[in-house]
Amino acid sequence: MRILHTMIRTGDLERSIDFYTKVMGMKLLRQQDYPAGKFTLAFLGYGDESEQAAIELTYNWGVDHYDLGTGYGHIALEVDDVHAACDRIKQLGGKVVREAGPMNGGTRIIAFVSDPDGYMIELIGRKA
Repeated sequence: MRILHTMIRTGDLERSIDFYTKVMGMKLLRQQDYPAGKFTLAFLGYGDESEQAAIELTYNWGVDHYDLGTGYGHIALEVDDVHAACDRIKQLGGKVVREAGPMNGGTRIIAFVSDPDGYMIELIGRKA
């Protein structure tokens, strides 16, 4: 068994695809409209879905906003240099909500970024 994807809903599919591709450096792996269900799915990631997990963006036609709820946590991404990743994200218009620094009670360097819909993305420094 393995994790295939994490699904999050978006109120603006193109805005979210732009964020995940241009700011977070992912690739749009596939996208398909489902007219009978009135929704579109877009899968994004850093590599082929046969080898890596992806993020599934779900756009329900005509819905432009979702409440995030209190149960959702975050998506975690490993990066070589958290400080450099935060600088790059800010230069590209992304929103860093917790600057790079040691995690609470630990030494591992982390940061948090907010996507356009408010979902949190944790950046975790690669272990040396």
